Amino acid sequence: MDEWKAEDGLQEEQEVTAEEEMRGEEKQEENKEEIVEHGVHNYSAADRYVWPTDPAVRKKLEWFQDQKLALMMHWGPYCQLGVVESWALSDADAEWSRTGIDWEATGKEFKEQYNALNKTFNPIRFDPEGWADIAKKSGVKYLVFTTKHHDGFCMWDTKYSDYRITAPDCPFHTHKYADICGHLFEAFRKKGIGIAAYFSKADWHVDSYWKKGCERGDYMWRGPSYNPKENPEEWERFVTFTHNQIKELASEYGQIDIMWFDAGWVCERTGQDIRLGEVIDQVRRWQPGMLCADRTVGGPYENYITPEQCVPEKPLNVPWESCITLGTSFSFAYEDTYKSPREVVQLLIDIVAKGGNLAINVGPQPDGRLPRGAVKSLLGMGEWLEANGEAIYGTRVCAPYKKDNIAFTRKGSCIYALEMFEEEESEVPESVLIPLVKEPGKKPGKVSLLETGRELEYEIVSEGILVRTPVWTGKAPIARVYKIEEEQE
Repeated sequence: MDEWKAEDGLQEEQEVTAEEEMRGEEKQEENKEEIVEHGVHNYSAADRYVWPTDPAVRKKLEWFQDQKLALMMHWGPYCQLGVVESWALSDADAEWSRTGIDWEATGKEFKEQYNALNKTFNPIRFDPEGWADIAKKSGVKYLVFTTKHHDGFCMWDTKYSDYRITAPDCPFHTHKYADICGHLFEAFRKKGIGIAAYFSKADWHVDSYWKKGCERGDYMWRGPSYNPKENPEEWERFVTFTHNQIKELASEYGQIDIMWFDAGWVCERTGQDIRLGEVIDQVRRWQPGMLCADRTVGGPYENYITPEQCVPEKPLNVPWESCITLGTSFSFAYEDTYKSPREVVQLLIDIVAKGGNLAINVGPQPDGRLPRGAVKSLLGMGEWLEANGEAIYGTRVCAPYKKDNIAFTRKGSCIYALEMFEEEESEVPESVLIPLVKEPGKKPGKVSLLETGRELEYEIVSEGILVRTPVWTGKAPIARVYKIEEEQE
């Protein structure tokens, strides 16, 4: 996931034929309309969004839109190499995904090395309570955690695969926190943080998806190694396996607020129908209202839209969440660089002003710790949110959304104007023009600085509200927030 890309449009229907599954020819098909390019998903068009009819799901969507900030984590045995998660296993994606493989190994040798990483994955410094404490102090409201990426390695004690964190051939299986998902989910719930279970619909390890002995031989792509239409029994075996794992997570790992499904190419229109709606409807019998993010697929089970490594230019007017890396990679990268608190907070403001949520991704280290640079940025973000979170959490969009360096949010009769400063050296003016258009029948009442509660003098001018601010000394703040309490005329 090393390239930023977004296309505001759903993929047209496309059918994968037997001929197109021949070696190398799947690339021609994918290039017509990419669901995923260089590991980065595009996102569905807002005008095709299907609003849920289930009242419990609609209620949960309101909860989701209140949260605003998630901590996403991509973690698995691949972190030991510091390379992109999963993708280098796909021979059809080798051109971009194996650039980080700088040691001498053929494609076959590399795949064998990658698949054996479970035998050395031993994150003995994993501290779920510590992670949850950092998330809480950072202002995080829900966790998006990779229970299983495309490589098929399971971070929970599944009964349906031997390729798992608790298997005897994984050295971590004797650790008290061996069932990573179980301990992590519980630790975060204790802090009042919601749970979203990331789950890849593709599984490049199970033999019912990447089956051996097929016509394509060892040359693999992101899809199944066979044509599901020509091998319906094999495909049904994979569907059953997938359903069993989804139900296992949803029945044995406590309350799951969201199931976040990756691998958008696994869907009905590509001939890879896993009947996701069928299993989600079953799960909702005991997890009422659970959200389902079947990303890029559209329809009634994509309850919110998920731009990746990008922010839409304008509000989408439907529930959405941008997943963006804090560093340069979704997975752990050695000597990675991380966005500063200023960059992350201003990213969050931009997203929230457009009605979305931010899922900020951190890749944990092979030893089980979170990278020090990432923690510093997260905690810096949390300090700003501690003082100004009222303008973020539980808010909705407010026109004009964002103009120059000022963004807007609304909560009830209060409007928040968030004045951002790009650098520490930026000039902090003693007055600010807030370009807020007066609504009929309403007028500004009290205007105050949110962080201190200090009431500020202002005057109404043709361009908006001119506010006189306290004299500022020292470095420019990340963002100043003005709380404007509306009154009836």
